[in-house]
Amino acid sequence: MAKYLLLKHYRGAPAAVNDVPMDRWTPEEISAHVRYMNDFAGRLEETGEFVDGQALSPEGMWVRYDGEGRPPVTDGPFAETKDLIAGWMIIDVDSRERAVELAGELSAAPGAGGRPIHEWLEVRPFLGAHPTVTE
Repeated sequence: MAKYLLLKHYRGAPAAVNDVPMDRWTPEEISAHVRYMNDFAGRLEETGEFVDGQALSPEGMWVRYDGEGRPPVTDGPFAETKDLIAGWMIIDVDSRERAVELAGELSAAPGAGGRPIHEWLEVRPFLGAHPTVTE
């Protein structure tokens, strides 16, 4: 089993086919989208492939250690691109192909007008254990 992070970018990624911002969706369209996401996660819970997932707030900031005192804080999460990661899901699957298959299914979540969004999802494998180096 390998863990993958599925990132839902709502700004900064290539435009989705049904590219209507969520703030212009009706309450019913938002409910249908959330229901699809919950149903998707539920199916993966049944197969043992779901680890965790969360929706994220659009607010964010960059913070870093800068010596003693208060760390500097800047606009974020990505000031240069105004990228917005709206949510994420961690899956634990048998193969890269299965991760891609599930990301494709998640990309079909309904949006404006009830039509699939066809949004781009970033699929990132977790960094595995490093091999032991011996001389």
